[in-house]
Amino acid sequence: MEYSISIGGPRRASMQSDVQFVQLAERIGVNYAWAAEAWGRDAVTPLAYLAACTDRIKLGTGIMQVSARVPAMMAMTALNLAQLSNNRFILGLGVSGPQVVEGLHGVKFQPALSRLKETVAILRKAFAGEKLQHDGEVLQLPRPGGQGKALRIDQAPNPEIPIFLATLGPKALNFTGAQADGWLGTSFSPNHPNAHFDHLRAGAAASGRDLSTLAAHVQANVAIGDDVDALIETMRPSIAFTLGAMGSAKTNFYNDAVRRSGYEDDARAVQALWVAGKRDAAIARVPAELVLRFGLVGNAAMVRERIAVYRAAGITCINLRTQATDTNARLSALEQTMDILRDA
Repeated sequence: MEYSISIGGPRRASMQSDVQFVQLAERIGVNYAWAAEAWGRDAVTPLAYLAACTDRIKLGTGIMQVSARVPAMMAMTALNLAQLSNNRFILGLGVSGPQVVEGLHGVKFQPALSRLKETVAILRKAFAGEKLQHDGEVLQLPRPGGQGKALRIDQAPNPEIPIFLATLGPKALNFTGAQADGWLGTSFSPNHPNAHFDHLRAGAAASGRDLSTLAAHVQANVAIGDDVDALIETMRPSIAFTLGAMGSAKTNFYNDAVRRSGYEDDARAVQALWVAGKRDAAIARVPAELVLRFGLVGNAAMVRERIAVYRAAGITCINLRTQATDTNARLSALEQTMDILRDA
């Protein structure tokens, strides 16, 4: 089993704290560091700096939003980061959600999956050194009726840059299983893997691919200690936020995935309370079972047992998400977690 961490996103740690976090992660054997991109930091700038501050750990965008950049700019950025990091870079892509895409970027969210598919197709051409020609539903290169012509990216080709996709919906998971080098999964329980893997497997089968060639990375909330009830309480707010706020009232892919995992009533109830402004009630409504089955929560023995469940579900890498925000607490929590996971 491999392990990863994330920086950026809604967590408001300082950049200096994040650099220390990634450097410690590298020293103690964490395999990947992902830079998130939500509505705060971009995913690229931190990685360019970290490429110079680290030597071994792989660096990925987790994720670069496909609605915020044109594919050619994504390709140029990825090729640069691959060079700066001595080919430690992974391009993680995702569609984000309508609140961010339409509210922050002013881009129409749908057709999100078509945009993702077409972006991947153009990126593959760019990495291979081909001219960028594409006639799709969302993207056209060169622009029809204009003065442009098909161009190659003026850098050395690098077709080995991995493309990982952060997907949750069934059709997007199908595409990931068929075309991606890796999957960045969220709202995943190893007790209910088929909520995601049925769709990944179907996509792989349709393309004649062995699903074992897909790197399967998933996020897991981590809280380790002997007072399990207290740990569950610390996890409830972040889960309630994910189920209630990570998307609009109509479109919440995280909530949908939890519902597919068998928690239909719980996921709907938490979302309804959150959307109604009853946040304390939404947090209290998160069942303990949901906390325990969607992460690494409990005493050391419980967490070690959970690793075996993730491994049996086909997961190759776990993204460790602690609740600590203070720099020293984050570093201490990561060291404690990795000490326990090594024994697993």
